[in-house]
Amino acid sequence: MHPRFGIKTKLLLSILAILLVSYTTLLVSTMNTLSASLHTEIDRNLEANLRFARSQYFDRADIVKYSLLQSTTSPSLHTEIRDKETKQLNERLDQWHTLLPFQELMVVLDADKRLLASLNGAPDRLRFNLPGVIDQAMASRVAVASTEIIPGALLCRAGVKEYCDQRKVNGEALVVTVVIPVIGEDGAVIGTVVSGDILNRQPNLPTQLKDVFGTDVEVTITQRGMRIATSRPSLAGSYHLAPRVVDYLERGEVFRGETEIDSTLYETAIDPLLNSRGEFVGSLAVAVSTERFKKIRRDNLDNIVASAFLGIFCSFALAFVASRKLTKPLRQLADGARRIQEGDLDQRVEETQNDEVGVLATSFNTMAEALKERDGIITRKTVDLQELNEQLERKVADRTSALSMEMGRLEAVLTSMAEGVVVTDRDNRVVLFNPAAQQMFELVPHRVIGASLERVCQMAGFTVLMERIRELGEPELAGGSKEELTLKGKRLQVFFCSLTDEEGKFAGIVLSMRDVTVEQQVDRMKTEFISTVSHELKTPLTSMKGSLQLLLSRGKWLTDTERQLLSVCFRNTERLIRLISDILDISGIESGGMLFDFKPVSIGEVAVYAVEEIKSYAMGRDITIVNSVGEHLPTVYGDRDRLIQVITNLLSNAVKFSPEGKVIMVTAEQDGNYVVVSVADRGKVINWSEREKLFKKFQQIEGAERGKLGGTGLGLAICKEIVDRHHGRIFYTAAKEWGNTFSFTVPIMGETEDGQGQDSHR
Repeated sequence: MHPRFGIKTKLLLSILAILLVSYTTLLVSTMNTLSASLHTEIDRNLEANLRFARSQYFDRADIVKYSLLQSTTSPSLHTEIRDKETKQLNERLDQWHTLLPFQELMVVLDADKRLLASLNGAPDRLRFNLPGVIDQAMASRVAVASTEIIPGALLCRAGVKEYCDQRKVNGEALVVTVVIPVIGEDGAVIGTVVSGDILNRQPNLPTQLKDVFGTDVEVTITQRGMRIATSRPSLAGSYHLAPRVVDYLERGEVFRGETEIDSTLYETAIDPLLNSRGEFVGSLAVAVSTERFKKIRRDNLDNIVASAFLGIFCSFALAFVASRKLTKPLRQLADGARRIQEGDLDQRVEETQNDEVGVLATSFNTMAEALKERDGIITRKTVDLQELNEQLERKVADRTSALSMEMGRLEAVLTSMAEGVVVTDRDNRVVLFNPAAQQMFELVPHRVIGASLERVCQMAGFTVLMERIRELGEPELAGGSKEELTLKGKRLQVFFCSLTDEEGKFAGIVLSMRDVTVEQQVDRMKTEFISTVSHELKTPLTSMKGSLQLLLSRGKWLTDTERQLLSVCFRNTERLIRLISDILDISGIESGGMLFDFKPVSIGEVAVYAVEEIKSYAMGRDITIVNSVGEHLPTVYGDRDRLIQVITNLLSNAVKFSPEGKVIMVTAEQDGNYVVVSVADRGKVINWSEREKLFKKFQQIEGAERGKLGGTGLGLAICKEIVDRHHGRIFYTAAKEWGNTFSFTVPIMGETEDGQGQDSHR
């Protein structure tokens, strides 16, 4: 494989790319810095020039105000105004105009704002209607300077002849107006002196401004957005501010931004001019041309680009020379690697340099030597690996055969099972359907395999299972369960179990079904048989018990041996009667023939009767029964006699399986809506393997001690059936070392009264 680009070319291209990126970054950052500096300089110049222009604009008004302020306090002026001496007032105006020649407007008004004197004109003694500024000066009694727009007709009356022309008399002018109130000795305003500088008559601002600002700065005064004066005569002419700029100024805001003046872009700062009433009348603007700054930026850009090209050229030349010297030994290494790839493991390269390339050459030769040694090792190991591979193939074949045989056994087991087994995948599609399941579902395999389990249940009429099947697919409801149902005249036990994968996700369902119809029939027949036999045996046994009891009580002629034998017969007869009574009780409960009389019962009273009934039996074994059930417990709802029977059976077992001399505790406490009654003994703890036999019929706990005591195995089963009828539960708890506790719950009066009331009529 020949590389498209050699290492020398790649090195040169990399250096060139680094140089281009570096110089481009330098160029961009330099231009950004320069642009920011230029913008900062422009903003600084604008701010300084605007402050200076503003001061120049208002300084002339301050000169007029302070020049005339002293004269207005003259008593002679007061006399002339009061006497309306027009001639003397005109002479005084001429003197003031000589002192302030730039003031084109000068008039004297009386207290009623009637014109008394003016420059270049005869007063008409009419009111001089200049609203706002005159009223403000007379009201505040201080001199007021403001920029006002004055109609041309009013200027003509004030002696400004230029505005008496027909073309201007209907116009208006922007005037820097100074109004000085004349205050008499009594403190009353007797008149005013109004002076004004008409800006419209000065389209070219004084040349001093040009000398100060230079040719790159323009100072402009506008009247309602139209230029009326500028510091650069070359720009004199009609010009209007853009509407967006006028909007800013009318809101009293200073506008800053880029504007176009006579096809030239300027960075502009425009200050609004407001009259004495706060209305927008014009603006004072300072504009700086950006051409000089753009030229500076272009010059800097040219210099930077020229320097960058020169630097790139020199760097590229140096890189070219260095790459040739550096890549020569690398090409030798590449040629040596190619020969080794072709199988020449004796290939070596020269080690002539003492730098990193020399170290690389040494490492290359060491690698070649190691490859040669490893090639020999690999050749030898390959033979061994082939032998191991053959052994592995033989083991795989053996394991495959064993697995096939195991699969055959499993299939035979599933085929011969009496229980129907159905297995699904994670999509609940059937993957296994044994013959027993085929008989129960009455479906052939080809209609079932691959179909969803819900569909199979619908086809076979097992729709009652569908809800439980759906629940198994939900993680929080998954697990194993057992249900019994009757379908098509058969009693079936159905076992459900969900499958999970390695990640704990749902992987399928195992459904096992067992037909227990015959078993239940046999069990029912057995129960009926036992019940019938028990009934038949109980009558003669009762007669035998009475006869034996009569013989023992009246047979004074009996010898000790005869009395002992009769006592043994009497005790065995009692035991048989108790056994038959237990059998009849359990049969009656299961068949529903036993009647329950539910009513309010005191659990303390029940416990007392039960303890009294078993007390003599306990005393015979030197066992003490402690009854801790108090009368404070709430009344329960149940059958008094049956509850006594439950406690008596539990106490009997406790006495029977407790060592002599021990204590049995009877306790009760309220737990929510139930009362929990417990009987605790100090006998040996029941093994885990034996606990599942508890509460089952004819089941006895195995063990040396317990086996000697005997029993029917029906006592706990009867207790469970009675507690179930009371809608409670019975359970066993083992102590840590010695002792067993049997507990049952009974609902408090009022909690299940409606539900249990039904049982009292069975």
